[in-house]
Amino acid sequence: MGNCFEGVSRPGDGRPKTPTQGFKVCVCGGAGGIGQPLCLLMALDPRVWELSVYDLTIAMVPAEGIGADLGHIERKCKVKAYSLDTTQKPVDHLQECLSGCSLVLVPAGVPSKGRSKSDLLKINANIAKSIVEACAKFCPDAIVGLIVNPMNSVVPAMAKLYEKAGLDPLKIIGITTLDVVRANKFVHEETGAPIETIRVPVVGGYSGTASGPSAVSLFSQDSVGKSIPEKRQIELRARVQDAGNEVVDAKKGKGSATLSMAYAASRFASAVLAGLSGVRTVETAFVKCSIHPGVDFFSSRVTFGPSGVEHVHPVGNLTAAEKSLLDEATKYLAEDIRDGLIYAQNADLAGMR
Repeated sequence: MGNCFEGVSRPGDGRPKTPTQGFKVCVCGGAGGIGQPLCLLMALDPRVWELSVYDLTIAMVPAEGIGADLGHIERKCKVKAYSLDTTQKPVDHLQECLSGCSLVLVPAGVPSKGRSKSDLLKINANIAKSIVEACAKFCPDAIVGLIVNPMNSVVPAMAKLYEKAGLDPLKIIGITTLDVVRANKFVHEETGAPIETIRVPVVGGYSGTASGPSAVSLFSQDSVGKSIPEKRQIELRARVQDAGNEVVDAKKGKGSATLSMAYAASRFASAVLAGLSGVRTVETAFVKCSIHPGVDFFSSRVTFGPSGVEHVHPVGNLTAAEKSLLDEATKYLAEDIRDGLIYAQNADLAGMR
């Protein structure tokens, strides 16, 4: 199937869902630090009529408890929770949880602190794979939004596994929206401009755990951001790239960016669901594409429509400084992608061989 866009549109299937139908959404990892607030935001989304909450029995709070809590909110959304112990495979047990889902959000995995990049990839790719193979079996047409580090490697790995199984790799998407959310907020703080007027593209890979800085904020492409002096732009780019550590430090190592990530993921989900309902919407995401030389996966603005990913937008015009930064970022991103594809070479989705 191997679709790889070059800044061109992919036609929809001509059968958009209407908003009156509502959607079924699942949050895998729904009892975790990101998962709990994300579940709340999904339950509040008017397009979500059914929410599945899944997590392991060893989670900090039982998934069933999250489901019961959300079930008391005065919204039409129906909530049902599911949990498995570590010996049970999602591909064998999550049929009811996942069947009928249009969107599956996956805030899962172990923290990066204290682990090498290779160890983190091995552990978290295995966790992501256990969920992705269940999606392949029970909801193969659903969009699967991953919040699993190292994202620059895990997303290519899971997309390749989908492709090997004869499924659409563009159903596997990395949620990089938080980089854009942060860039917009930092520009607002810097300039005082109305935040709703700020739209800073952040392209490349995802900030945080990676071989090196792979996310580049393009302030020149925002009407407000471009007014910031170049020296200050450099500082703000670095802040976006390192913002995850800023939160960890502020929480004194007792937590990470859970609330802002949940917000960003809900913003991504809202765009996907709007697109699926027939209202084409643009949001930043990390997907398989060929809009930038040297890499087959890239984070850029994406148009979501009735079929999911319909158009991956080209990077656009860059300043000399931005081009230099993106060239350097691409080297790090290519290394991360290669690691993910190596993982996929040695794995298959259970039951899909």
